[in-house]
Amino acid sequence: MAFDTLQERLTKTLRNIAGKGKLSERNMEETLKEIRVALLEADVNYGVVQNFLNAISKEAIGQDVLNAIDPGQLLVKIVHDEIIKLLGSDGDNELKFNPNGLTTIMVVGLQGTGKTTQVAKIANLLKKSGKKVLMIAGDVVRPAAIEQLKTLGNEIDVEVFSKGLFVDAYHTSLEGIKYAKENSYDVAIIDTAGRLQIDDALMKELEDIKESIKPEEILLTVDALTGQDIVNVSRTFNERLNVTGLVVTKFDGDAKGGAVLSVKAITGVPIKYTGVGEKISDIDIFYPDRLADRILGMGDVVSLVEKAQEEFDEKQAEEMMSRMLLGKMTLDDMLYSLEKTKKLGPLSSIMGMIPGMSELSGKINDADADKATKKTKAIIQSMTKEERKDPSIMRGTHKRRVAAGSGTTVDDVNKVINQFEKSKKMLRSLSSLTKGLF
Repeated sequence: MAFDTLQERLTKTLRNIAGKGKLSERNMEETLKEIRVALLEADVNYGVVQNFLNAISKEAIGQDVLNAIDPGQLLVKIVHDEIIKLLGSDGDNELKFNPNGLTTIMVVGLQGTGKTTQVAKIANLLKKSGKKVLMIAGDVVRPAAIEQLKTLGNEIDVEVFSKGLFVDAYHTSLEGIKYAKENSYDVAIIDTAGRLQIDDALMKELEDIKESIKPEEILLTVDALTGQDIVNVSRTFNERLNVTGLVVTKFDGDAKGGAVLSVKAITGVPIKYTGVGEKISDIDIFYPDRLADRILGMGDVVSLVEKAQEEFDEKQAEEMMSRMLLGKMTLDDMLYSLEKTKKLGPLSSIMGMIPGMSELSGKINDADADKATKKTKAIIQSMTKEERKDPSIMRGTHKRRVAAGSGTTVDDVNKVINQFEKSKKMLRSLSSLTKGLF
């Protein structure tokens, strides 16, 4: 994920300072110098870094950090609060809806930033929140864009309005908005045309559409992997269109992340969404405080719980946990957990959300973890119903049959069974401990 290296550097620096019973001007200066280097190496804009450090110094002096009861912890809090200010303020991530009718959203951006996919992801999010959404296929420059949007629309059951390739984006947008109003849609999202680079023809077309439909939101898609180009592209689009928010794609990639920290301070444009994968559900509402927590290695339990609530059936999960604590866990329960956990996202991302586990997230190879999960699922699915319920009945011939059916080895089958038995034993111990406490 973006910020992994920055997270590692800042966490180490602040952990060292937090462990000191007393701070001096000297080690305070050294800490700020290390923070400065970490930010610059993460590709944060130089001017933004200077302002950030000045703000920390000012706050530290104002709160008299050196003489505080727990100076290290207070400094960590100040850094945390300043990162939040850098990323945006409360409410920046909220979409503006028209209270008296149709809400119109223009999604703009260069080709290759995942613009069309983000349109569908946002439509899906809004649909889940109870909105009746229409997607308008206004990208007539890239021939495949209309078909791509229609395919995505079918996948999420959201209607796509299109006039085909031979009607320009301006008239397609106007006709689409008219259609949305006539059919009582709550939200219309326009997938506008992109270019390989910014040119006057593109901007003029977007300005004309904006002037005619007067959208509540203009969202710009930018690629996290392009570094400081995020700032440059955002500034240019904002000067011409007054962009209301950014959608940062490929946020789960290996970007340094510095541009994301810089863009709000330089352009004033807040981040509203982050794309974190290929699936339609792989998009997050951007919360500055949650990202600040993750950058400083504090995890993001709230987001993890929200993801889990979306994927797990609450009643089924409660029944499964009850069985587990009673020592009645089955391999079907293990399979259900594996399938649902997989939907939460890459294992490294999940680990990054758990407090105290953030350092491990960068050491996890998601490809290997995914391969191991698929192997485990194949083994369990190759067992009979009775074997899944109680694998202790399995003998050598059973294991050889399962290994052949799953394309694995008997040793692999034994490892899954042993892991299952260990988990079952651990849950029994947890159940006993819980009974002793309550």
